Amino acid sequence: MLFQTISALVVATAVFSWINRRFLGLPSNVALLIMGMAAAFILLGVELVLPHETVPQRLKTALGEIDFYTTVMNGMLAFLLFAGAATMEWDKLRARAPMVSLLATIGVVVSAFLVAAICWLAAQALSLPIGFAWCLAFGALIAPTDAVAAIAALKSVDLQEALETEISGEALFNDGVSIVLFTVALQFAMTGPQNPQPTEIAIALVQQTAGGLLLGLTTGYLAFHAIRTVNDYSDEVLFSLALVMGTYGLAETLNVSGPIAVVIAGIFIGNRGAPLVMSKETRSYFFGFWRLVDYMLNGILFTLLGLEVLILNLHWTVVLNGVLAIPVVLAVRYVAVRFSMLSVEKWLDFGPGAPVLLTWSAIRGAISAALALALPASEARPFILAGTYAVIVFSVIVQTLTLPRLMKRYAGRPGDADRS
Repeated sequence: MLFQTISALVVATAVFSWINRRFLGLPSNVALLIMGMAAAFILLGVELVLPHETVPQRLKTALGEIDFYTTVMNGMLAFLLFAGAATMEWDKLRARAPMVSLLATIGVVVSAFLVAAICWLAAQALSLPIGFAWCLAFGALIAPTDAVAAIAALKSVDLQEALETEISGEALFNDGVSIVLFTVALQFAMTGPQNPQPTEIAIALVQQTAGGLLLGLTTGYLAFHAIRTVNDYSDEVLFSLALVMGTYGLAETLNVSGPIAVVIAGIFIGNRGAPLVMSKETRSYFFGFWRLVDYMLNGILFTLLGLEVLILNLHWTVVLNGVLAIPVVLAVRYVAVRFSMLSVEKWLDFGPGAPVLLTWSAIRGAISAALALALPASEARPFILAGTYAVIVFSVIVQTLTLPRLMKRYAGRPGDADRS
């Protein structure tokens, strides 16, 4: 049954991609999400008009039987993160490192806790059974941004390199930080106190992050030397697959952050291993393979997210929670961006439109979808999934399609140069 479900998702993703390339010409993630939602609403309509029709119910059952926590957290996520890290150009990050670092660390933590606090207060006001740890899990999973989606939306404009670097660099590193925070919050929500102390969260974060950094450097270094001893692209791509799976699996055993470890290993191999010890032919296959993996997994996740309409709880409190999450997440993002900019404005130059552009370009995508779908069954899950769903739909469709126009509006080209 699982193979049939996965096969159906891959086929649906391929068909939707073909329709988009042939007729629509939309950004890939926008088209897949819209068509996934459209298919789900059509099936819901069929179920309403023909209650004895079994196809919608079978699909609901198949989606409900997928163990997203295992499939996503212990499978797809490792490959998505490694692909993003390995294809990131590390040298471009150096000039904008202060801003990228603040957005990806302090910015993520501030955003997650502000979103969590607002959501927890709203839950208390509405008498919803959601503890602070669950709210923090939502704040953490909605914090990471999707660089691929944002850059794709800006292809039609003259994108300034510094801004592109900040968007893509932040997305690379905030994935790891957000997932560590999400994992810690989820542990407290499932097994610990519903309202954990800040010191408990801080200790767990340090342990997970430091351990993940050390593990990623170690396994990346070992893979680097293994690749240096051979000169065959098939073996070297196989080594990279072994690196991803081995690093992530070992991180689970050692109780350190698998996402952080995989990101560090990916940066090491993609930016040091590839140029130093891979031949030109191997680099072509290596980067081509991982870009394809990233594209396929993103596509499957966005198709799956669209089809999730079939199993969403559409009770009015759940829907209201989702709608209210959109302005909350945008407002908190703006606060985090302004805070980060004020911290580094002595060293970096920003144009007048930078706060708005960095806020609006924070498009949520595959990582947020993956973490939301990975949530275990609980009373809080429908509310978190609805909030995540609403933010991603608004982000992917509205923000992606309006971002080029917004970029053209600000001719000052934010962050054009460092101050001398």
